[in-house]
Amino acid sequence: TENTELQIFALAVCLGYFFFDMGWCVCYRSEGPVMLAHHAASIVGILLALLMGVSGCETCGVIFGSEITNPLLQTRWFLRQLGLYDSLLGDAVDLLFILLFATVRVGMGTVMFYCELTSPRTLLIMKLGGVVMYLLAWVFMVDIARFGYKKSKAKYRKWMENHKLKDMNKEKLVGHTDKSD
Repeated sequence: TENTELQIFALAVCLGYFFFDMGWCVCYRSEGPVMLAHHAASIVGILLALLMGVSGCETCGVIFGSEITNPLLQTRWFLRQLGLYDSLLGDAVDLLFILLFATVRVGMGTVMFYCELTSPRTLLIMKLGGVVMYLLAWVFMVDIARFGYKKSKAKYRKWMENHKLKDMNKEKLVGHTDKSD
């Protein structure tokens, strides 16, 4: 459908954000090729929706789904800067990030992607953009799953080490006799 004024405004604001963030990532070399591809695809998709005057609704939906986890990523960064990342709060932020990403970007994203592909009104170029964004979401999901697995494995290993130390200390205390007799 034709873009509304609110969709045009939202897309223009998002376009500014993506240009700024892409410039930041390139200037400071803070992100890898997958994130740069995400930014480039987002910029092209927004520009297409603005220039063609259609598909603002689904473009805004994709941006919302793609960026809903961003505050959690920023929270992780702040926790690291404050030295609080290796805490229960850091674990909670990571878990919420993984769950939100899987639910929104992969779960709801799959439904939205299917609707976009099967819609007779969506232009082919926008469908191709949807394929790119969907594939990027899965690349991110695989990376996130690896991260979650490694972090869980490390936490479990640390828990087991602490548990063994406690058992060893208990054995020493039980085996300790008072030699004052």
